[in-house]
Amino acid sequence: MTQPSPNGAQEAETIRPLTVGEVEAMLRAAAPPQLAESWDSNQLICGDPDDPVHSILLAVDPVAAVVDEAIARGANMVITHHPLYLRGTDHVSAIDPKGRVAHRLIRAGIALANAHTTLDAAHGGVASALAARVGLERTRPLQPSPADPSQGIGRVGRLPAPARLRDFAESVAAALPDSAPGLLVGGDPEAVVETVAVSGGAGDSLLEAARAAGADVFLTADLRHHPASEHLEAGRPYLLCGTHWATEWVGLPPLAAQLEAAAAARGHRLHTHVSQIVTDPWALRLSTGS
Repeated sequence: MTQPSPNGAQEAETIRPLTVGEVEAMLRAAAPPQLAESWDSNQLICGDPDDPVHSILLAVDPVAAVVDEAIARGANMVITHHPLYLRGTDHVSAIDPKGRVAHRLIRAGIALANAHTTLDAAHGGVASALAARVGLERTRPLQPSPADPSQGIGRVGRLPAPARLRDFAESVAAALPDSAPGLLVGGDPEAVVETVAVSGGAGDSLLEAARAAGADVFLTADLRHHPASEHLEAGRPYLLCGTHWATEWVGLPPLAAQLEAAAAARGHRLHTHVSQIVTDPWALRLSTGS
């Protein structure tokens, strides 16, 4: 029998890898299922819970380009924010893009799991990460979860010092990962703001919650013309509209760190990589007019 080396390297090499089921349990600990919205899907989408996992790719969307990257990197598992099927399906055949994603992952032996509104709401999740990115202090949930009011969708906090909307918007634009649409600003650029509400992803439904929270400005994504226009007619909060991908991507690096730490606490080394692929649907922005 080979004697273990003094530094324990021999012993480390014999430790069995984590399984898909164990990684999913770590994911649910980071993004607790009880925080899910009633309409949402947060689950293991494909893969055998007993299969080994050495490396994970994290991404916002389960799309073909992400599958390409997972295969190229030799990942054993992909964790996305968005589910592959949100509204259900009656087939997973490879006759459409979603079915092809499922087939390619299964053929490559890659598991797929997601954490959607659970990660939005969790401590250290999307909302918390977005608030931290833009410098908010003393934050609280914008829409507290009935399961745990200390967690929930969105966050409200204060800037370290009051700032012009224009200056704050420029700092937000610099803090978010880049994508073609950039950042839209609604309101008086010279107005002074201090209390800020944030929510990654589509935020139309939280406009009144941001106003009720006393926010001077609300940072979110996917704002439509009429809801945004009618909201601004009634005054603050002013609006910053980023992209769905950019405002949610910020939650992935903290999740990767949580998973690596949870694996280390179990005596395992887990390799994670956060995809840099921009999965917003827009590839190019052109200014209009003469």
